[in-house]
Amino acid sequence: MLKIYNTLTRDKQDFIPIEPGKVRMYVCGMTVYDYCHLGHARVMVAFDMVYRWLKASGLDVTYVRNITDIDDKIIKRAAENSESIHALTQRFIDAMHEDERALSILPPDFEPRATQYIPQMLDMIAKLEANGLAYQAADGDMNYAVRKFAHYGKLSGKTLADLRAGERVEVNDGKLDPLDFVLWKHAKESEPDEVKWDSPWGEGRPGWHIECSAMSLATLGKHFDIHGGGADLQFPHHENEIAQSEGACQCKSVNVWMHNGFVRVDNEKMSKSLGNFFTIREVLNKYDAEVVRFFILRAHYRSQLNYSDAHLDDAKQSLNRLYTALKNIAVPIETSSIDWNEPYSQRFKTAMNDDFNTPEAMAVLFDLANEVNRSQSVEAAKKLKMLGDVLGLLQENPDDYLQGRHRIDVNVSVTGLTATAKLGIVDFIPSGMTKSIQALIAERTAAKQSKNFAESDRIRKELLEAGIVLEDSASGTTWRRS
Repeated sequence: MLKIYNTLTRDKQDFIPIEPGKVRMYVCGMTVYDYCHLGHARVMVAFDMVYRWLKASGLDVTYVRNITDIDDKIIKRAAENSESIHALTQRFIDAMHEDERALSILPPDFEPRATQYIPQMLDMIAKLEANGLAYQAADGDMNYAVRKFAHYGKLSGKTLADLRAGERVEVNDGKLDPLDFVLWKHAKESEPDEVKWDSPWGEGRPGWHIECSAMSLATLGKHFDIHGGGADLQFPHHENEIAQSEGACQCKSVNVWMHNGFVRVDNEKMSKSLGNFFTIREVLNKYDAEVVRFFILRAHYRSQLNYSDAHLDDAKQSLNRLYTALKNIAVPIETSSIDWNEPYSQRFKTAMNDDFNTPEAMAVLFDLANEVNRSQSVEAAKKLKMLGDVLGLLQENPDDYLQGRHRIDVNVSVTGLTATAKLGIVDFIPSGMTKSIQALIAERTAAKQSKNFAESDRIRKELLEAGIVLEDSASGTTWRRS
């Protein structure tokens, strides 16, 4: 039986889906105004691990992870860059997806964007107003009346007496109470170019908290199984989501609340506001993506994760040990399912069912690696790869991985055409250069598919001048340095 630590109840509980055999899970995603940092990577990897284990357990999972594409920070950054909000957000959504693919993160089943759900947000605000939980302030904003929701603070453990205006609470002279938070921001006459939508309360745009309540309701219904996110979202964001969702729907909204721990640098939380963050791209310039994934997963998802080069170097050596065990054994491509009654697999399952205890699950992988080294058993090596796959690990060819060569598939849209360039086994180089080569090869593939051979030849020549030689074969295009 799977047990999950529920932030709401502050203990581990047996996980019993609302609907037998099915799980509905919502995770708060990224606000897309910059490149994702390693703290974001931890959220992505942690809940990708949860998603994979739920599926490996035979459950039918609907996984929703949203994108916040309208926000004060987004508006400010777009203005600073003199670009449209859509251009800014799409650029960083594309970058986020590239980071996810590098980290072997499975795409969620649904990835709603806030700007696509404005009508649903307006509908929820109207319900809150009808239920006496929302009011329009003198400045035109629609606010949530916190003191009118009897259970406010049940997720964070904060009482209304504990809260102080100015401590992660939005302060606004138009509020009836400093604790109230905004649902709909009224457009300012002084900013005629401000992004805005029509509403029953005048032109404006949504507050941050209402976005997730509306998107989770629209995609998963008013009562679902799991809601996840980083520990920093527990208050006020998730607390406010509960107030909104339960206040509007008049029922329990989520059974299990999950929160992953912070990534820390020099004993401080990694965050953009503190300026102590490393983007995923910066880390991938120095370390292989699977090393980063391994580094994140070998700590329990709820624990603090200390970032340093020394810790990543250690993760690299540990991952190399697993690949080295597989190096000289021809493991057949496995299509059969894992035998969970087999001792190693049973230990792995017991660990994962104990609140996704990946450190203990990884200990099983290392025990299996030791068994492979002792016996050179193909069966043990097969188990190692299959259990590794459950965590999104050990799926490279061992020789290629240990020599720093990786297979990359790139999808790119070129003038309305979509092509997949299979780049084959390539030497690892910094991600910035890899991206440009990938894009050019994919563009060339699209040009060939559309029989634009002049453009295809031009791209080949451009890459050759940069020292990159393309080699075409029936299985795709590979490249090497000249």
